Amino acid sequence: MLSYQHAYHAGNLADLHKHALLATAMDYLTRKDKPLSYLETHAGRGLYRLDGAEALKTGEAAAGIERAASQGWLPEDHPLMRALTAIRSSRGGNTYPGSPLIAAHFLRPDDRVHLAELHPAEHAALSTVTGFATLHQRDGFEMAQAVCPPTPRRGMLLIDPSFEVKADYAAIPRHIAKIARKWNVGVIALWYPILTDDRHLPMVRDLMRDHPDALLSEVRFPPARPGHSMVGSGMWVVNPPWGLADEAARLETIFAERA
Repeated sequence: MLSYQHAYHAGNLADLHKHALLATAMDYLTRKDKPLSYLETHAGRGLYRLDGAEALKTGEAAAGIERAASQGWLPEDHPLMRALTAIRSSRGGNTYPGSPLIAAHFLRPDDRVHLAELHPAEHAALSTVTGFATLHQRDGFEMAQAVCPPTPRRGMLLIDPSFEVKADYAAIPRHIAKIARKWNVGVIALWYPILTDDRHLPMVRDLMRDHPDALLSEVRFPPARPGHSMVGSGMWVVNPPWGLADEAARLETIFAERA
């Protein structure tokens, strides 16, 4: 679907969970002096304004990253906070980076980046902030199938769909199975929303059946506003980098105590 725009939700509690794990993974992967590939299937626009009409309308950033930063949920030396500080110093204090810019904060000149975004307006906006990447205006899973295994083979794929279509939940395990067979050394991360009807459960069951050693991290939080159906965030990771499980457990404790 082409209707979803993340500007209304950027910097919310789900982003905090997802991006803290992404930054931790990228921080570890880039410590080794070997090039890597970074891929995204649903990249969005890359950079969002928290003082824009969309963010102010929902208030999700205020209840998410802004609250977490003011209350010190993450230490200043956390990879996400380091990336956020650096990006805001060059892009503006009221901005919030999407995952492409968070990943780019850690990347080196020899690393390779492939970003897919199908939405025309989001793709156009992404092109203005990502001169470091090869952009694909096409279905993200088609891009991943075409590019994988990437060169360099070492690297990470983030799958971050909007889940506007219920059929996505059944299709995603099949997509990931094909990608994992082609790229068995890749770190493959899937973000998914936890909704009040728990529709993610069959998908997660299928994923864990196919990849029993994958990392599964879920956090819960109150709905952003009355009637809002998202009440949590999930990250599922094949070949998780060292230390990511510990960071996931730490985040789960923080959310349980403070969200």
